Amino acid sequence: MVSDHFLPTLDYAEQLDREDSLSRFRAEFYLKPDSIYMDGNSLGLLSRRAERTLLEAVADWREHGIDGWTQGNHPWFTLSESLGELSAPLVGASPEEVIVTGSTTVNLHQLVATFYQPQGTRTKILADELTFPSDIYALQSQLRIRGYDPDTHLIRVKSRDGRFLEEEDIIDAMTDDIALIILPTVLYRSGQVLDMQRLTAEAHRRGIFIGFDGCHSVGAIPHSFSEWDVDFAYWCNYKYVNGGPGSVGGLYVNRKHFGANPGLAGWFGSRKDKQFDMEHTLTPAETAGAYQIGTPHVLSLAPLIGSLEMFAEAGIENIRRKSLHINRYLMNLIEHELADYGLFIGTPGEDARRGGHVSLEHEEAARICKALKKNGVIPDFRAPNVIRLAPIALYTSYTEVWKVVQILKKIMAEEQYKLYPNEREVVS
Repeated sequence: MVSDHFLPTLDYAEQLDREDSLSRFRAEFYLKPDSIYMDGNSLGLLSRRAERTLLEAVADWREHGIDGWTQGNHPWFTLSESLGELSAPLVGASPEEVIVTGSTTVNLHQLVATFYQPQGTRTKILADELTFPSDIYALQSQLRIRGYDPDTHLIRVKSRDGRFLEEEDIIDAMTDDIALIILPTVLYRSGQVLDMQRLTAEAHRRGIFIGFDGCHSVGAIPHSFSEWDVDFAYWCNYKYVNGGPGSVGGLYVNRKHFGANPGLAGWFGSRKDKQFDMEHTLTPAETAGAYQIGTPHVLSLAPLIGSLEMFAEAGIENIRRKSLHINRYLMNLIEHELADYGLFIGTPGEDARRGGHVSLEHEEAARICKALKKNGVIPDFRAPNVIRLAPIALYTSYTEVWKVVQILKKIMAEEQYKLYPNEREVVS
């Protein structure tokens, strides 16, 4: 693999590309000429394999009709379980503990409905003030359904600087009135990785269930959910896993919880041999499959077959190794080339605390993002002042990263961003 040495030259970037053991996967993706895609932390690019397996699912529908549930290239009836098996290495779990189903927020509702068990004075849910808003909306909703006021029963750990969370502060908030903890694996703005193993151990020491939102980590960093004894987790598959817009999400349930009734029951959570008995008493699957609700969206599952094949070939440890290195290279270039332009790296410097993207902070961030797009670079903006740049291990080259920084330097030196309004687009 590439060395940790750094030079700010194009020749050095090209050398790193020649040494990159994952560079062969770049040809698998549809990359636009004259454009550099740095937004894979929001939506991953289409690969040829994902396109192929999507078209195979369409062909199965065309050829088999309803028999596609049990025939064809990838029978639909057990497709969520098959994809759970392919996803399990990404989260450090056994195949039975993972199912590909639902969406991030639907899966969160399912898991909270199951694991939020208020008793006595232990009635509150612990989250954090930096988490993605959809999680907060779901938690507020679940509290209202149970008759609790979110203003008093949803506790949000404060950030000391508006950028990061301190594990000590989270642990201090694990008081006797907390029934459930929901935290991100990686903070979506800053890219900070939380110490999931430590937080899980501390929660369990206090008798509290804990679950994690893996949307900004699955496909970018390795996890060991089973080893860490995490109770549950959920994630989307359209970011680093490249499953396509609206791709079906995933969830993990620790096997020690198998046999519990899902909080939100539906017929696809049935044990497979019982599903078509059409009984009015649910016989839940004896795996994470019990947490499925409705019929899977087959055409949104199908691209994941091809995508997860690539992850199996590349290996999540190798993906993490390159991700850390190429992000370190990006940060080194920013520090070398952009020190005079007021751009602040708002991402942890330590490898163990950094996810798959780099956050740059600037008061003109929205305008800078518009200027980057005009110059052929696709970033994303997070209010109020964050530019997120995500070199993706499977398809971003070091040469592209070098070019991005040169383009950004030109934008800042020429103040090109002043040509645009300092406001976000409808979708940013």
